[in-house]
Amino acid sequence: MHHQIDSLAYTNHLRSLPPGHKLGFAIALFILGYLSPPPLQLLITLWLMVWVVVYAKIPAKIYLNLLALPVSFWLLSLPALIAGVSLNSHSTTVEMDALWGVQVGPLYLYCSQQGLDWASIVFTRAITLTSCLYFILLTVPFVEIIRVLRQLRCPTLITELLSLMYRFIFVLTETVLELLTAQQSRNGYAHWRVAWRSISLVVGQLLWRTLENYRQIALGLQSRGFNGELRVWHARRYQPNWRYIQEAIGGYCLLLLLLVVSR
Repeated sequence: MHHQIDSLAYTNHLRSLPPGHKLGFAIALFILGYLSPPPLQLLITLWLMVWVVVYAKIPAKIYLNLLALPVSFWLLSLPALIAGVSLNSHSTTVEMDALWGVQVGPLYLYCSQQGLDWASIVFTRAITLTSCLYFILLTVPFVEIIRVLRQLRCPTLITELLSLMYRFIFVLTETVLELLTAQQSRNGYAHWRVAWRSISLVVGQLLWRTLENYRQIALGLQSRGFNGELRVWHARRYQPNWRYIQEAIGGYCLLLLLLVVSR
């Protein structure tokens, strides 16, 4: 999935737009989505889906699979959000808030109306803010994000650490896939005892290979005269699209107007 996302970031139809424009657009929508009520958040989510699927030509199946990730986390946290516990089932607060409940010993367990309201707010906010991050992830290559951060005078230490972390994500993913494939070819997951032993071997080998890859990268940088900053040559020229600029500004102003009216 990591390689596929990185490939889409380089081949999408919004690739020729300046990365600063796309980052500014996503950050502005992120702030607006955080401050907006749920109906307006859903409208922002649908608008970003148009940008990603229609304009950037990202396959809808891939985008929906990515959106399923925050939904799954929301479903896992849903019981904690809507469940209520009380020692007194006849209190005014519980009677007004409980939609359904059951007495379990001295405790009264119930489904909270306030919890459902909070769950709906968390759902819309999570989907909206994640959509803003996916817009950056799917339309802006990571090296361009680093380049924009350097133009904004971000500390060199932070940009270099981000570059190395991004590199190690692919290294770790490739290493894990190689180890899992090797163990599956040897029936390493035939039953649960062998599976646990195989998982422990994967963790140990992954740690050792990660440290070895780190050592090789450090030696490679030292042999090339690394002085604390990774300099990457960049010759790509971007072409601002005035249609997209006008649509982004006009749509954002409309959303901002709807936010003011809703308040």
